[in-house]
Amino acid sequence: MMSQYERAYKTHIHVRNRKGMSVMDAITVPRKTAALPGPCSRIPLERAAVVRQTLDRVGDKWTLMVIATLRGGVMRYTDLLRAIPGISQRMLSRTLAQLHQDGLITRTAYAEVPPRVEYTLAPLGDSLHDIVASLIDWAITHHDEITDNRARFDTDSTH
Repeated sequence: MMSQYERAYKTHIHVRNRKGMSVMDAITVPRKTAALPGPCSRIPLERAAVVRQTLDRVGDKWTLMVIATLRGGVMRYTDLLRAIPGISQRMLSRTLAQLHQDGLITRTAYAEVPPRVEYTLAPLGDSLHDIVASLIDWAITHHDEITDNRARFDTDSTH
């Protein structure tokens, strides 16, 4: 059962540094929430932050490229670096760490000299692959159209 303090936290926000308001006034300012139409209305409030973080993570261009590339099977760091054009070592390391943290890839380190680390899609990441492949295919299919629209926009905005 939710305590009175948890309930208050869930239904109210804390507002700081407003002139003329005490701390108690700040605690009792109700949140302004409105039911949003569309897919956002399906997200439970207590899960919204994680859902946003997940969408941010899987919507990242480097995440998409890593997931698509790992569909080929087990790969080492240097193989991934060569296979993904334009990615820096820092960004690849960061992306791999985040994907591993979320359980989308598995990382296997071997105690050898030199050290060997292999990456592969975890079942959770594999379930995302078809969606990623569809997004990449869409971008390839509409490349010329998007390029033309950007050029037209740049021309129109300079006049």
